[in-house]
Amino acid sequence: MDFDITTLTLLSIPLISAFVGWSTNFLALKMMFYPMEFVGIRPIFGWQGLIPAKRKEMAEIAAELVLGKLLNAKELAAKIDAKELTKVMERRLKQVLRKIVDEVMRESAPSVWAAMPVHGKNLVYARIEADIPNIVNNMVDDFKYNVEEIVDIKELVVTKLIESPEIINEIFLKSGEKEFPFVEHSGFIFGLLFGFPTMFIWMYLPEWWVLPLGGLLVGYLTNWLALKVIFEPKHPTKVMGITFQGMFLKRQDEVSRVYSAVIEEKLVTSENILKTALYGSGSGQLLELIELHVNDAIDRYVAFAQPYFTLGVGTETYYKMRDMSSKHIFDNTERYMPYAFDYIKNTLNIADELSARMKKLSPEEFEGVLRPAYEADEWKLILTGSLLGMGAGFLQLYFVLM
Repeated sequence: MDFDITTLTLLSIPLISAFVGWSTNFLALKMMFYPMEFVGIRPIFGWQGLIPAKRKEMAEIAAELVLGKLLNAKELAAKIDAKELTKVMERRLKQVLRKIVDEVMRESAPSVWAAMPVHGKNLVYARIEADIPNIVNNMVDDFKYNVEEIVDIKELVVTKLIESPEIINEIFLKSGEKEFPFVEHSGFIFGLLFGFPTMFIWMYLPEWWVLPLGGLLVGYLTNWLALKVIFEPKHPTKVMGITFQGMFLKRQDEVSRVYSAVIEEKLVTSENILKTALYGSGSGQLLELIELHVNDAIDRYVAFAQPYFTLGVGTETYYKMRDMSSKHIFDNTERYMPYAFDYIKNTLNIADELSARMKKLSPEEFEGVLRPAYEADEWKLILTGSLLGMGAGFLQLYFVLM
């Protein structure tokens, strides 16, 4: 009976080691992504997922290494065709412009506008509506030329990822959807393999420190090996006729597609581009662009009536009317631009463009897409795995000595 108990005790060592390897890797993965916000007492007593905690750095890496290098704002903007853009939003734009004309005239020259017959107002509307293609064409041309000042892609990405940590998690989880299960399951296999040396050592050296030390080593090695297997070797390397390459790097084409799809769907969307243009650091340049073309259009509309029109409303009112028109068109952008979102998305085709270029990156550059954001903190995961493994070793020692 003693022999059976001793044998079972010895056999339990690699089995428990396998469980330690699996559980530490499982916890390490969870600790990478959760919780999204810090839980505990800052700065030491608590935890925040490594990826959400590093989302600012990750956002900057995405902007610098990927979007900044692979997606050129001017190249993307050059794809937009002014005629097609006008077609998709013309009907709504006409409705908005009629309302803007009414508001501006009622505020700047109420008596003149009230005295104008319906036929006269319709002529004003018709003149403006007929000029829409010309205005849009000129504005699109200027937008293309100044797009990098109006839409800061880095600002867009960084702001969105800081606001929405769930997006940064999604980028990692979807891009590494095959690697992360491997990390978890490999912990069991590595733990089992490392458990056998511990078992043999315990057979001949049953000292109290053997099992805790074995647990610590298992926790450390399983986490360390799992991370190494994902990213190393960077280039295909043959060993005894078998080609080895880091799992993540081997799937470069597949990961490129997944990563690019998330970027297009969650970050560089038509909606986010518009919001960045309207409320970001380049909004002033956009307003100036609108003012330039709206003022030019208004001057042309009233040219046939000058100086009688300016005499009728007054020079000060005339310039006030121009300023108000530009501001109203700027402020109402979100009322007509959404009608162009589908056209912009299909035209820019960001996912396919980004994916094609990511596939051409060198392994070193491709690794830089995801790893650098948390590489500096990998030691925390490995240390945590080591400590948990050592704790399991002490627990195992307790049951062995009972």
